[in-house]
Amino acid sequence: MIKVERLLINYKTLEEFRHFREFGAAELSMKDDLNESMIENDSESPFYGIYYGKKLVARMSLYRIDGNFDKYFDPPQDYLELWKLEVLEPYRGQGYGRALIDFAKKFDLPVKTNARQSTGEFWSKLGFEPITYNELRDRGESPYVWFPSGVQEQNAKKTNTKQTAE
Repeated sequence: MIKVERLLINYKTLEEFRHFREFGAAELSMKDDLNESMIENDSESPFYGIYYGKKLVARMSLYRIDGNFDKYFDPPQDYLELWKLEVLEPYRGQGYGRALIDFAKKFDLPVKTNARQSTGEFWSKLGFEPITYNELRDRGESPYVWFPSGVQEQNAKKTNTKQTAE
């Protein structure tokens, strides 16, 4: 069974993140994010991970965004923003990425992420959908979202109404 756990913000986690930096994608580095948040053993860490034995093999950062800043979902509400999901190369294809995503979905809040180049298929396979690109809101990002029951894209009603009127 794969167990996702909240990572403590401490020097042990910082050392584990350095390992990802050596072998992972540079743009997914979380070392600086962790350094900026360094309060020993902070239990409100936005970092989650999966260990294989004593080795951290998969990680993500997951931030709760206040509904007052929601520009994506209808009805407007708190949502999760998933940043920098990464699984070390030798552990890919073994369900670790899916386990992290499933963990995020258990909060039963909408989840937004930004697909990196050529990762759209991965996100779609896990139930995420690309949303209508909004130049002012998205600023070059490629947002993909997961909608829990009863939630839809913020502009979907307006678009549907406009199409019906035509």
